[in-house]
Amino acid sequence: MALVVTVVCCSIFNVRAVWAISAIDPATQAGFAAHKALYDIKLSGTKSGSQIVNITGQMFYEWQPSCDAWISNHRFNLNYEYADTPAMRITSDFSIYEPFDGRNMSFNSQRKRNGYVFEELRGQASAAQEVSEIGEALFTKPVDLRYDLPSGGVFPMAHSLGLLEHIRANKKFYNTVIFDGSDKDGPVDVNAFIGRALDPKLHLVFAPGVDAGLMGSPAHNVRLAFFPVADQSPTADYEMSLVFHENGIISDMEIEYDNFSVTQKLVALEPLSSSCEGGSAPEEQEN
Repeated sequence: MALVVTVVCCSIFNVRAVWAISAIDPATQAGFAAHKALYDIKLSGTKSGSQIVNITGQMFYEWQPSCDAWISNHRFNLNYEYADTPAMRITSDFSIYEPFDGRNMSFNSQRKRNGYVFEELRGQASAAQEVSEIGEALFTKPVDLRYDLPSGGVFPMAHSLGLLEHIRANKKFYNTVIFDGSDKDGPVDVNAFIGRALDPKLHLVFAPGVDAGLMGSPAHNVRLAFFPVADQSPTADYEMSLVFHENGIISDMEIEYDNFSVTQKLVALEPLSSSCEGGSAPEEQEN
């Protein structure tokens, strides 16, 4: 799933391609940096009654513009240990293809439990273009699963850009509905509280594998609470605290579920070149 620049492209073509992308890509214009990152995931706490003893693993994340869309890939490899049941290994691959105009997206994911596929999701979504309209998320796997997307609802990159816009406008709160296709639960209402700014050089310590050049971007503490639209519950499904850099990189995160929480620490980070090679919607995965 990694995207690379074809070596046969002449240097002048690459320069023009990057210029063209930056001219039409709102994320590049806003200062987002194409990158790949590796995070260590660890259990950070449990509540009374939780059967989880330990969680360890890693997440690989890659974000990169192609000719006309943003492509993001997530790969999780997690080990769960329980008090009364055997340990379990969960792996997942999740990809999103989002055209720059934010009007639609394609998504594809596969999850395995101890090496066996137990969930596959695939489909497309379109956002509402007028206040009076609604958008739609249509799954092709499983067949016939669909959700309405309310007017004003966005996809992941539009949310990141909206969050950055609120940060730069010195606003403290940002609320919107997001759909990303990562599960069967449909769109979520996300409340964001934007906390204090951080100077990365003074307040943050990074692992040796992290590219220091990408960490100079201003950073901010952000708190997010996620409410599934279909549930209508007044209680958040989960919440997360993170350090969000204005170049789109997240350097630290803690996710709080009902009865446990995990940390996600950045341990490796490298820049990627913007590329028009390989820019296509997520393909179906082989079992």
